[in-house]
Amino acid sequence: MSTKLQSMETETNAHAKEMSGSSMLIKALACEDVDVIFGYPGGAILPTYDEIYKTGIRHILARHEQGAIHAAEGYARVSGKPGVCIVTSGPGATNVVTGIADAMIDSLPLVVITGQVATTVIGTDAFQEADMIGITMPITKHNYQVRSVDELPRIIKEAFHIATTGRPGPVLIDLPKDVSLATGLFDYDKEVDLPGYQPTVIPNKLQIRKVVDSVTTAKKPVILAGAGVLHAKASEELARYVEQQQIPVVNTLLGLGSFPGEDELHLGMAGMHGTYTANMALHEADLLISIGARFDDRLTGNLAHFAPNAKVAHIDIDPAEIGKNVPTEIPVVGDAKEALKMLIEEQGERGDHQEWKTWLSGLKEEYPLWYVQDGETIKPQHLIEKIYEVTKGEAVVTTDVGQHQMWSAQFYKFNHPNQWVTSGGLGTMGFGFPAAIGAQFAKPDKPVVAIIGDAGFQMTAQELSILQELNLPIKIMIVNNAALGMVRQWQQLFHGERYSNSLFPIQPNFVKLAEAYDIKGMQVNELHELESALKEMFDYPGPVLMDCRVAKQENVYPMISPGKGQHQMEGVKP
Repeated sequence: MSTKLQSMETETNAHAKEMSGSSMLIKALACEDVDVIFGYPGGAILPTYDEIYKTGIRHILARHEQGAIHAAEGYARVSGKPGVCIVTSGPGATNVVTGIADAMIDSLPLVVITGQVATTVIGTDAFQEADMIGITMPITKHNYQVRSVDELPRIIKEAFHIATTGRPGPVLIDLPKDVSLATGLFDYDKEVDLPGYQPTVIPNKLQIRKVVDSVTTAKKPVILAGAGVLHAKASEELARYVEQQQIPVVNTLLGLGSFPGEDELHLGMAGMHGTYTANMALHEADLLISIGARFDDRLTGNLAHFAPNAKVAHIDIDPAEIGKNVPTEIPVVGDAKEALKMLIEEQGERGDHQEWKTWLSGLKEEYPLWYVQDGETIKPQHLIEKIYEVTKGEAVVTTDVGQHQMWSAQFYKFNHPNQWVTSGGLGTMGFGFPAAIGAQFAKPDKPVVAIIGDAGFQMTAQELSILQELNLPIKIMIVNNAALGMVRQWQQLFHGERYSNSLFPIQPNFVKLAEAYDIKGMQVNELHELESALKEMFDYPGPVLMDCRVAKQENVYPMISPGKGQHQMEGVKP
């Protein structure tokens, strides 16, 4: 090596330090400002857990890897920071696959580290070996298998960069055991250099101008605000733009909280179980401005009938989403925050939307969300309304998927960003409770309530042990209708009332289950008990599980049936 090259290498490595791969990993997490890890140890990842023991970095031990990954998702959704999950090889790694897929479709930033067998035996069907690169390639934004300790710092830095920039998503690092034991130079000061990955952040000004001009000439404009507004931390900009142009707003399921639910220009959630007003706004609009939404099937209904009269402007940081499902006249590739700032700055002449807003206000008044509360049976919609009242709308709410999820989306008004945590695209049962654990770590000073079904709770109930260990003040509300509620509803409506394996006449005693973990358990059966029980629950300083027995045959309405358009909602009135 020449003297000049030796001098350059010495200068480059002057600030580098010799350490093991596992030490590099923990040091890199500290450099990335990671304050909590969710995980579960095992053989291939033991060197990393030994380093966790030495350094004292905060680690939350889940009781199942699925609990760890969903907790990391909840943390990411509420904090806006990447959730970090560490598990071992083989079954430990495959147990987080559902959570990775969930995070991918809902655009949640995760960095998932899976242990792997030593590089010398990869491909030999070694004990607890699984091909995590092959398994997770379709469900990660990117994945790595580390083959040399020298490349580990670069890979970790790239992983965090990829997970958190552009459209967020999960990145997996597969770490062989011998790499975590090997030593090398740790240099974390190098800049990320990914020429093939350059997300467009600043939108094209000409396209922004087209949106501005379209707003001026439109008579029936509507904004569809999706989760992309939240990921871009653009809620304030959205509120300012709406105030400036007086355009009504509808939300996707995952976009709830991006615009205040109590604002007079908020029309509610659109889609299969959205409000009639929100869906009719989309159906009748002459201009649809979609911001950070991907037009999934649960939102659009039958695409042949979706927004038939609207010019569509689609603002999204992921160009692959624009035009994928809905033809788009004005494509705007870029960050939602930057796009809204440019729209506000451009301003443009406000169009004449008064007649449109008056019509929509009339729809809101004539077709509100409804339910019939009769007798002492607790209606689930009433339960959600009461939770909203008791928490004054300030709680972080997490859910699984199904009827309770839809009722929560309908009847809890989300006025703040990042207080709604649910599994959207994948619809994952078992998500809600562990996600609440991650959410509590993200916002320790906020009340956190997991509103979950009796079936979904039993998929991840073992995570009660975390509440027992750490005394986390999470409130668990089991909306107990003794069924797979949404499955039962579909079997009633579309399968001749043949309730095939959807009813749960035999259930555990949830109160005793909570008490087995030294957690306060409560059961409510009748309406007159509810208000005082909720007050007791939320006044209690520690964790509480409430088993609330609700009307078993209650269905979620209104509803767009399969194959129908948004204007063909059923159950819009009692």
